[in-house]
Amino acid sequence: MGKPTGFLEFQRISESYEAAETRVHHYHEFIPHLTDEQAKIQGARCMDCGIPFCNNGCPVNNIIPDWNDLVYKGKWHEAIESLHSTNNFPEFTSRICPAPCEAACTLNIPQTPVGIKSIERAIIDKAGENGWVLPQPAPNRTGRKIAIVGSGPAGLAAAQQLARVGHDVTVFEKNDRIGGLLRYGIPDFKLDKRLIDWRMAQMKAEGVKFVTGTMVTNAALPKGVVNDAKKTLTPAQLKKDFDAVVLAGGAENPRDLPIPGRELEGVHFALEFLIPQNKQVAGGHKNPINVKGKHVVVIGGGDTGSDCVGTSNRHGAASITQIELLPRPPEQENGPLTWPYWPLRMRTSSSHDEGCERDWAIGTKAFVGENGKLKAIKAVRLAWTDGKMSEVPGSEFEIAADFAFLAMGFLSPVGGVLEAFGVDKDGRGNARAATEGEQAYSTSVPGVFAAGDMRRGQSLVVWAIREGRQCARTVDQFLMGCTTLPR
Repeated sequence: MGKPTGFLEFQRISESYEAAETRVHHYHEFIPHLTDEQAKIQGARCMDCGIPFCNNGCPVNNIIPDWNDLVYKGKWHEAIESLHSTNNFPEFTSRICPAPCEAACTLNIPQTPVGIKSIERAIIDKAGENGWVLPQPAPNRTGRKIAIVGSGPAGLAAAQQLARVGHDVTVFEKNDRIGGLLRYGIPDFKLDKRLIDWRMAQMKAEGVKFVTGTMVTNAALPKGVVNDAKKTLTPAQLKKDFDAVVLAGGAENPRDLPIPGRELEGVHFALEFLIPQNKQVAGGHKNPINVKGKHVVVIGGGDTGSDCVGTSNRHGAASITQIELLPRPPEQENGPLTWPYWPLRMRTSSSHDEGCERDWAIGTKAFVGENGKLKAIKAVRLAWTDGKMSEVPGSEFEIAADFAFLAMGFLSPVGGVLEAFGVDKDGRGNARAATEGEQAYSTSVPGVFAAGDMRRGQSLVVWAIREGRQCARTVDQFLMGCTTLPR
């Protein structure tokens, strides 16, 4: 523990933001990392609790008190080694994770948690700037071959872990670039895609092979799911050519809103807007959806909806309204009551700060059009009682809308991959696989494993990394009879 009285002496320091009026004119990241001195002060605030609730709140169980102390002492190289021991990709989590570790921090009881996420970013950024993130190729090869289907965080984490113990790993991705929803589902102003390329270069040097534009099975994909595949592989081919297969695709199947007017021009799934924008930013074709000067309504109050808000602001939308089915959460949780668990409270993103009207407890009744184009949304206010909703009589109203983006979450894995492999599914349509015991992450088909969204459904990047790492351990155990990979 670097400074026993640090939490009494120093205040929480938040990362600074570029002004909204300037950042809406570009797609670059706009949050600089902490200076060394700021990170040191934040590290000094760590109380080194007898029970590190932050460690338990973090899905990958980052050893947070250790690297807080190392940063306080200026031992940055040791800090990145500690951070990497539990997290393959802190450059991703330190930018887009909602930080359940901070919710679990003891100092969150008075609502002043240690800035864990900002310290994490300072560590990985400093490591990158100093050339400390180097390939770790295995000294010996096992000759065992593993196919990983899906190149999101779960697939990448599993691939890196398995390559580092000497297996020959090939990652298959249906789209034209590696990264899954990290690449195309998250705007560049939240996650610079150079970070994915940077980590890919390390993984290639460790022996991982990447194959893009390749779909496993030729099943039709639902509307709203992007597929750049020029080649198709069958499960039989993969099982013949590889000793083990890891299914690590994302939950890309968007939840639809089948109400009158759904077919109108201007009503889109969120990813139909976000993915082409990311491709345009990367130098690809122009986004066919342009909301400049238009009235935009985003239906859904989560991260994907927030990304639609931020992207619409950068297009120069005339107005942006985001509506949510659930009631407005409290401005601040009751800390002593909810700690150390993830609290329900009002969350305002940087995209909201750039300009957005928000409304809660709203039911969408119909899309209203003129000449086949969206012009408005019919809505009604909702009352919530004991977890059940009902419409408020006489509360119907309309919202002007040239575009409506459906950002209401994602359902089960797409593309018929699970069906093609013959994998048993759970009640939600995900791969049925346990997370504990010798058969953890093993599906009903021998030699076929599942991790991340493919197994647990739509979730956080940090959960995907956890599952990819743990799945890799089981695969290594399956192939070699023992394993040195961490749990």
